[in-house]
Amino acid sequence: MHPLLEEKNKKLEAMNVIKDIQNELIEMKEFPKFGAGDTVIVSYKIKEGSKERIQQYQGVVLQRRGFGATETFTVRKMSGNIGVERIFPISSPFVDSIVVTKRGSVRRARIFYFRERTGKSARIKEKRSFAH
Repeated sequence: MHPLLEEKNKKLEAMNVIKDIQNELIEMKEFPKFGAGDTVIVSYKIKEGSKERIQQYQGVVLQRRGFGATETFTVRKMSGNIGVERIFPISSPFVDSIVVTKRGSVRRARIFYFRERTGKSARIKEKRSFAH
């Protein structure tokens, strides 16, 4: 076997070992399926001193990126007239729950064009469900 191929195989084996260890150590919670354009409510645990409370963050999902233990998603909401974005790791122990309130119909996996939109153009069509 070619020496470069052997080196590549060793790297792949090492990466697989790392992925296996990550999967064992990080527990993945079950969340509903959601993607870009969906409106979600993320319940997030916040520690203040010795107290712990749950804060809800509602907004539109701009993107999901990564996979497995390192997957994150970005949620954008309007706070007054200011757009606020927050990135949540899916495997974070602080993410308590995710509730999908609206399914959006968008053609992109990452809807960054949504940042420049205001008013009527900032609306996302709702995905129609054909369940009767």
